This record gives sequence, C-alpha cells and structure tokens, in this order.
Amino acid sequence: MDAAAREARGGLEWRVTVPEGASVTVEHEAGAAARAWAWLLARVAMVWSTVAGSARKVWRIGADDPRKAVHGLKVGLSLALVSVFYYTRPLYDGVGGAAMWAIMTVVVVFEYTVGGSVYKSFNRAVATASAGVLALGVHWVAGKTGELEPYILTGSLFLLAAAATFSRFIPTVKARFDYGVTIFILTYSLVAVSGYRVDQLAALAQQRVSTIAIGIFMCLAVSVFICPVWAGQELHLLTTRNMDKLADALEACVDDYFAEDPAARPAQAKSDGYKCVLNSKASEDAQANLARWEPAHGRFAFRHPYTQYGKVGAAMRACAYCVEALSSCAGAEVQAPEHVKRLLHDACARVGARCARVLREASRSVATMKSYSALDFAVADMNTAVHELQGDMRSLPSMLAVKLADTSLMDTMPVFTVASLLVEISARVEAVVDSVDALATLANFKQVDDDDDDDEKKGEAEMTTKVHPLNEPDTDEESLPENQTSKA
Repeated sequence: MDAAAREARGGLEWRVTVPEGASVTVEHEAGAAARAWAWLLARVAMVWSTVAGSARKVWRIGADDPRKAVHGLKVGLSLALVSVFYYTRPLYDGVGGAAMWAIMTVVVVFEYTVGGSVYKSFNRAVATASAGVLALGVHWVAGKTGELEPYILTGSLFLLAAAATFSRFIPTVKARFDYGVTIFILTYSLVAVSGYRVDQLAALAQQRVSTIAIGIFMCLAVSVFICPVWAGQELHLLTTRNMDKLADALEACVDDYFAEDPAARPAQAKSDGYKCVLNSKASEDAQANLARWEPAHGRFAFRHPYTQYGKVGAAMRACAYCVEALSSCAGAEVQAPEHVKRLLHDACARVGARCARVLREASRSVATMKSYSALDFAVADMNTAVHELQGDMRSLPSMLAVKLADTSLMDTMPVFTVASLLVEISARVEAVVDSVDALATLANFKQVDDDDDDDEKKGEAEMTTKVHPLNEPDTDEESLPENQTSKA
C-alpha cells in the first residue's frame, strides 16, 4: 500500500532519513515509578542539606562560645536533680503533690548569667511569699463574711491585679521587678480563686512555697558553683572590646579616606567596628541591671559601680557617631583632589593614630582595672597633634594660593570636613577618658607606675589571656619619640 492510500485512510507515517554510518539513540519517556523515585531522592537530598546546614550552624554557635553548651547541660542537671523529689517516695511525701512546682521554678528561673538567675529567683520568691500571705489574709477575712466571700475575693483580685499591672509602667519597677509583679499577679490569682474550693488552703500554700524554694536553691547552686557566667564580667568585657573596635574603626576610616590605591584600603569589617558600639546600648543596660543582683566575685567587689559602665558606653557612642560621619566622608561621591588631600594627610593621620592610641590605653586600664600614667601621656600627645592639625587648617588657604593657584577653595571643603571631624572626635575621646577616670575612682583601680616592668608585663598578659585577643599594643613608630620626650 503506497503512501497516498495510507494517508487517505487517515494513517500517519514519520520518515527520518539517517545518513549512512550515523548512529541513532532513541530515548523513552520515564514512567510514573521512575519519576516518583527521582522526586523522592530530590526531597531526601533537600532534607539532608537542610539538616546538615542546621548542624553546622549549631556546631558553630557552640564552638564560638562553649559556655552556651555548658549552660544547656547546667539546666538539664538542675531539672534532673529537682526531679528526684518527684520520683522518690519519701521526698514526694514530704512536699506533697506540689513537687511539680519545683520543676516549673527551675524552668522559668534558670538564666544564662548568675545575675539573671538571682534576679528571677529573688523576684519569684518575694512575689510568691507576699502574694500567698496576702491571699491567705484576704481569704480569712472573706471567710468571716459568709455569703459575701466570693464578692470580696473577686473585688480584691480585680483591685490588686489592676494596681500591680499599672505598676509595671513605672520605670524603676519595670527595670528591676517586672518579673516579680507578674508572678505576684499569678500567685495571688491562683491562691485567691482556688482557695474558695479548697479546705486546707494554708497547707497547700506552704507546700507550694517550699517546693518553689527547693527549685530556687537548686537553680542558684548550679548557676553559681558550676561554670558561672557573671553579668558584671560580661559587661566589663563588652566595654573593653567596644573601645578596641572603636579605635580600629577610627584608624581604618582615616586610612580609607586618604588611601590613593583602592587595594590598600583596610577591610570593611574593620572600618565598621563603630557599629558594634552604636548597637550595644541595650546589652549594656541589660547586663548592668543584672550585674547589680550578683554577689562579690573575682575582681568585682560588693557594690561595684556597674552604672558607670553605662556612662562610659554613652561617651563611646557619642564618639562613634562622629566616626560614622567620618566613614560617610570616606565613601562620599564628591571627593577632594588627591593633591589637596596630601596637604593634610600627615596631620590627619597623626590625629587619628593618637586618638586610637588613647582609646586603646583606656581599654587597657579598664581591662586590667589599673590606672596607668601612659593614658595621660597619650592624651597630651593627642592634644598636641590636634593643635598641629588646626595650624595646618589655618595655613591651608595660603598654601593653596602659593602652591596650587589653580585649585579653588571649594575643592578643599571635603578635606576641611574630615579635619573638623577629627578635631571633634579628639574632644569626644577625651570625654571617654574622663568617664574611664571616674570609673577608676569609683572602682578603686590600682595605681601602677609604668616604669615597673613586672607589673607592666603582668598587666599585658592578663589583658591578652583573660580579656580578649583584640587588644593589640600600638606599634606606631612616630609616637615613640614623642612619648619618651613627654615622659622625660
């Protein structure tokens, strides 16, 4: 049958002409089972990739700060110890069916720092005891009235809950006793409402108070005696790290502005160190609030001036704002010509290096809790460099008229802006030094003579090993002769 006949009958025919000697591969469409298997493998690979990525993140968090992993083990240990009261019959009979309250207390009270645990433990203990006693008293009075008992209980619950909730808007109460107010409302509500249907209310309240006391004791014992994390020490280290980062950012911004070769510019992470200072206020306030609840430990005596760290942080943030403006000048689209920048390059670089050195000396003083005379010499060198920069700024118009007659005054405005910012930064750095001096006075920092080599080496070792590795000594060769001249 020829092709015309097959086409007339509605048949279809495909003809493919293949050159002689060529090979043809025919691919068949995969079936439903094969597609399902491929989809399943893709989903398994995606899940495995997600799990592996999460595991890497978890491992990185634990490797960066092993204390976080230890904190998880401490919480587990506390719960395991408290659960003994629930599983052991003699202990369970002693505390009654309220043993579960001890476990709940550990869960809600245990915090990362010792100050946080003490803060919540104190608030929970005082709030529970006061609310329980007050609820028992109101219940006793209401019980004498007969049929008016539910109305008195409901009215007292309304008034106390409303007054306690309003007190949370008071700044002092919000900062120190917010958690305690919440527990007070919860405890009073439970005791007042359940007391209407419970005959032995005093025994029930006593059992709950005792189990809460057991949970608090277990929590504080584990938190204080097993790898403690002190909020005061965290605040102390945060302050010193921020000073070092601010010093590095200041130098990096100056180098970035005057760098002629883009490859010679410092790393962006180093230039952005001031952002850590600007974003640290919440952490400083929280840690200072928790540190006030901690007992004396290590170098931190009783009533250590933790509030002064907030003032040091405020002075550093005021300086960081100017460093941020300096960083904006380095990245601005309108720049001064390179030959104009060279006129103030040395003076500006000298002021930036001197300001950074003052910040590092202040950081060393805070880190070691010692007062060094080198800080005063560094401040004097900084002021000398600032005076030299101001003299160069006054003579810049005459220099342009003599050396660069074809340069207009408008071309020098960006350089004037940077130089003015450096002068303002020096003034704010001096305010940081004043706040550090006030901290040294309040905390009774030890006065150290820089000529004592043993104390100097001991302070350097303590600063490097116990505080953080970021506080590198300044090796500015230009500052050495001036420092020696000042000391002489």
